[in-house]
Amino acid sequence: MSLAPRRTLLILVPVVLAAALLAILLLPGGTTPSRAAAGDASEPTKPVTISGPFGRIALGGPWTVAEDARDRGLKSGWRTGSFSGKDVTIPYVPNAGRITGAGGVISHRGSIAWYRTKIQVDSDGQYAIAFGSVNHHATVWVDGRKVADHTGEFLPFDARTSLKAGEHTLVVRADWRDPEKMKAQGWHRLWFNFGGINREVTIRKLGPSEVQAPYVTTTLQGGAAKVRVSAVVVNRSVERDVQLTGVLRRDGQDIAVQFPAVRLKPKASQRVQTEVTVQDPALWAPGSPNLYDLTLAVPNESAYQTRVGLRQVEKRGTNIFLNGKRITLRGASIHEDAPGYGTGLRPEQMDSLVGDLKEIGANATRAQHPLSPALLERLDAAGILLWQGVGPTDSPGSWKSDTPAKAAVARQRVQTTLDEQQTHPSIIVWNLVNEIARNGGTDNGQVPYIRAMAKKLKTEDPGRLTALDVWATPVKYTAKDPVGGARIPEKMGSVYDDIDAIGVTSYQGWYSDPGKSMAFLKDSIRRFTGQIKRIYAGKVLLLTEFGAEANGENATNRPGGYGYQANLLKTTIDAYSSDPAMSGTIVWNLRDFGVAPTFIGGSIRRTYKGTIRLVRGLNQKGLFTYGGRPKPSVAPVKAALQRAADDVK
Repeated sequence: MSLAPRRTLLILVPVVLAAALLAILLLPGGTTPSRAAAGDASEPTKPVTISGPFGRIALGGPWTVAEDARDRGLKSGWRTGSFSGKDVTIPYVPNAGRITGAGGVISHRGSIAWYRTKIQVDSDGQYAIAFGSVNHHATVWVDGRKVADHTGEFLPFDARTSLKAGEHTLVVRADWRDPEKMKAQGWHRLWFNFGGINREVTIRKLGPSEVQAPYVTTTLQGGAAKVRVSAVVVNRSVERDVQLTGVLRRDGQDIAVQFPAVRLKPKASQRVQTEVTVQDPALWAPGSPNLYDLTLAVPNESAYQTRVGLRQVEKRGTNIFLNGKRITLRGASIHEDAPGYGTGLRPEQMDSLVGDLKEIGANATRAQHPLSPALLERLDAAGILLWQGVGPTDSPGSWKSDTPAKAAVARQRVQTTLDEQQTHPSIIVWNLVNEIARNGGTDNGQVPYIRAMAKKLKTEDPGRLTALDVWATPVKYTAKDPVGGARIPEKMGSVYDDIDAIGVTSYQGWYSDPGKSMAFLKDSIRRFTGQIKRIYAGKVLLLTEFGAEANGENATNRPGGYGYQANLLKTTIDAYSSDPAMSGTIVWNLRDFGVAPTFIGGSIRRTYKGTIRLVRGLNQKGLFTYGGRPKPSVAPVKAALQRAADDVK
């Protein structure tokens, strides 16, 4: 498919300031693949994700996929593309159709799949093939030549290579075997082991420079916004001065963004920074999610586009303030998982998740893993706040990044996510650990990791809060143990020094005291909140994980039934929201989702000794079923979240 550079840019880029637009349109043909194709596609494909470097073309399909459960592909020479299979479009998760039962057990153990497609370029040069995510280990070949290795899901990476004009074969081997080994290596899975290429793939031609990892931070001053903008510029040419410029635009308001020139040696890079003032800004917030287009360019060479929201997030005392007004976070957590697609969500499935959040009246959500940039863009546009998990996601109280090598990988995971996601206004919290126990582990490296990353985030991204989720479900109150066996400290240690917010996991009424009366639950919550307020004095406090599983197989008003779930959630939200020290409640979870096939409810089954019916391998704590059908808890949760919002007003 023939594609002129000017045409590509007009597809992808909004109109901007005349001078900057001219510079961008004058990008030489070498910066954009003037022809790139996947399979027999006849027209260029626009990426699903808006943000990113100019000149990207999506390699959505068709691809050929072959499963390789016996790991014979390497010996059989499949790196050259010499295998048969079925045609699919990307993203594609080969084992998404098998998550429960005996088939689910085998599926969760993992396998290998090979992907092949054709790419065609019209000119010689260096190209970057960008992968949004592959689970778990990816190896990439072009024309039988290995060009990349990468480990880790939900982390983007590039395969870079020189290509001659003409057609080439792109092959990817995805290996997601042995989730227990992943766990031991610091890649714990709190969800089902879906494999393969589960986010989009794009290709672009590289020019004399690159623009990478833009950051935007807003500070409000009177009726103006001081906007700090930075980005990494990479010199791919001879030693020289490199000048970055840009435009911030909304509804005809064009603000030039000018950076100081920097002297760079070949292959060198440097983050450059500037500040612009926006008078009478259209601020981003729930209910008014105003967005600006930001375009950054090295004139005639390279450019990056994204959409940003101007908003100021602050911790004042123990409260969160957005644009000078106190806010509380109200909603439900999300996980990228759809029947038949697994973690390889398509735009319509992302839209459905956002629609469900709107249905319950949520102004916030939470994710334990870095969300897809395309989904983040939808949260930005919907005005939904995000409590975003970054770095390792270990099981409660566990930490496996316990060697120098694994600790370095853990830190790099935070950096990669920060570089990819910083411009999204919906993210207001970076959460560094899932359910830390007490004061963390010093001997296993967890405390040094948290302290280093919290300092880094507060320095490099001061427009957001840092957080930890704490494992705090009380078990049984005694005179000697007033917090009821909760995994929280008697007092905060140094691990919390640079942490702004605490997200509390507390399954009162489910794992703790299941089946007790709602009056008992209210009293339990009152005593428990008193303890966490004392222990975490000075921190922002939220209830970020709570709930109960529910399906139609159990009596409705008994644990496991729809009525019990609805009553428990309503009572919990009302009880926590009535305490002005609490800054929000986020239900676990928005939808049911796949987990390890060995999971069948946890301790709740021991309590009820087989009288509760749950589906092995499916977490059913959702307000909606796995297929997206609303449960009876949706209406009372929506009403309770609205009462919480009214209390803040």
